[in-house]
Amino acid sequence: MRKRVAILGSTGSIGTQALDVVEAASERFEVVALAAGGGQPRLIAEQAIAHGVEVVAVAQATAAQDVQLALYAEAQRRGWDAGDHRIPRLLAGPAAAAEVARTPCDVVLNGMTGAVGLLPTLAALEAGTTVALANKESLIIGGELVTKAAAPGQLVPVDSEHSALAQALRGERPEDVRRLVVTASGGPFRGRTREELTDVTPEQAAAHPTWDMGPVITVNSATLVNKGLEVIEAHLLFDVDFDRIDVVVHPGSVVHSMVEFVDGSTMLQASPPDMRLPIALGLAWPERVPGAARGCDWTEPVDWRFEPLDEDAFPAIRVARKAGQFGRTAPAVFNAANEECVDAFVAGGLDFLGIVDTVAAVVEEHLADPATHESALTVDGVLAADAWARTRARERVAAR
Repeated sequence: MRKRVAILGSTGSIGTQALDVVEAASERFEVVALAAGGGQPRLIAEQAIAHGVEVVAVAQATAAQDVQLALYAEAQRRGWDAGDHRIPRLLAGPAAAAEVARTPCDVVLNGMTGAVGLLPTLAALEAGTTVALANKESLIIGGELVTKAAAPGQLVPVDSEHSALAQALRGERPEDVRRLVVTASGGPFRGRTREELTDVTPEQAAAHPTWDMGPVITVNSATLVNKGLEVIEAHLLFDVDFDRIDVVVHPGSVVHSMVEFVDGSTMLQASPPDMRLPIALGLAWPERVPGAARGCDWTEPVDWRFEPLDEDAFPAIRVARKAGQFGRTAPAVFNAANEECVDAFVAGGLDFLGIVDTVAAVVEEHLADPATHESALTVDGVLAADAWARTRARERVAAR
């Protein structure tokens, strides 16, 4: 029987590749629902009609009419005007993705970008559905709200690093794990000093040497904020203390992460950089999908270099660790402030180094507030901290 899949963020990098995986393994998967922002009505209509989905959701209510028209146009183009096919039901508005996440299905792939993925992740978990999680932010800002809502095995990582860790940890005992080692390509500015980063442009930051990703994640990879988020994610997914999670620079991007065990052994997962592999594994977990991606060509030289992280030039991981170790709403503040700073940087309103400097200042301000130390973690508290951090980040950007 085929697995029924709902894809959130279907028009983004993860979503489009997930649809490629489904199409290539149509005997194993069928897509029943899609959700996207709404900025690409023609694309989501093409996706929905091609896969015969039951439900389409867009976050932008103003895009609903354009998407509806695009659905009819695409159906007509495919000869559906005879009336023998059904147009998908259309949902619109900020809560639409969470409604799709509650759709009866086997797997919800959350490929959304940013904090907006939290409520859909919680909705899918509450519905008892397996969540293939590419939206790391929902776990990071939700923290225990997400981990406690998830039954064992219900939360499956799709990030290549955490997919690698999950594979290396399969069948292993927690007490045998010495540390997790998360690899980083180093981004487009690997080897530069802090002084050499002062004049970086958005165009330069968008030129990632290995991965083809959306604009926010690509800039996060340039600042290494993405790696800081992944350290917090690894802590939450695998219940390993922060002092046993390391980051190492691996320019070849062949080894996606490693687990070191107490006897000195290290297990790693290696493959060419291709997100279709962890996406396929996330959809099929714990099974593998034959032919999901190509393997390594061991007849050719492979770059196995590993280098230490320069935390002076790239302090984002240090800031993320501090936020993660404090917990509560601090990771939400870290993430929200960064999202605002990335937007400002892309728009030309903030310099590259100002991204992490501003995020660090907002996190410190949050931690200095006595109320932060007393508040319990709730969804409303996370959303309030997210909103506060965005406001403070914008204010600090304007002041620069």
